[in-house]
Formats: sequence, C-alpha cells, structure tokens
Amino acid sequence: MTLLEQVADELARETIRLIEAGADETLVARVAEAIVNASQTMEEAYLTAVRVRRAEARARAVLAAAG
Repeated sequence: MTLLEQVADELARETIRLIEAGADETLVARVAEAIVNASQTMEEAYLTAVRVRRAEARARAVLAAAG
C-alpha cells in the first residue's frame, strides 16, 4: 500500500467512525473538499477508500446474517 493509499484509508476509517458515532453524513464531503484543495489524487483515493470500507461493512453484514 502506498503512502497515499494508507493516509486516505486512515482518513476514511476515521470519517466513518465519526459518522457511526453521530457525526453528520456531510462529513465525507467536507473532508473531501479540504483534501482536494491540496491534492485531487488524494481526494480520489479518500473517496474510493470510503466507498470500499462501506461496501465491506455491507458485505460483512450479509455474511453475518447468513451465518
């Protein structure tokens, strides 16, 4: 995993954790907006990481229900 991917994934995990703890869903967009001002590549990696983590959570829920 590259540094870019690692940092993006860490930010995605923290964002999702805060949303699950009650933060507003718009936090994803606000973080992405802060990132894009410095690096569009980082913003894309962050949004991808958010989507992957959320998809993983949904898939694990399906597996848990099936097992």
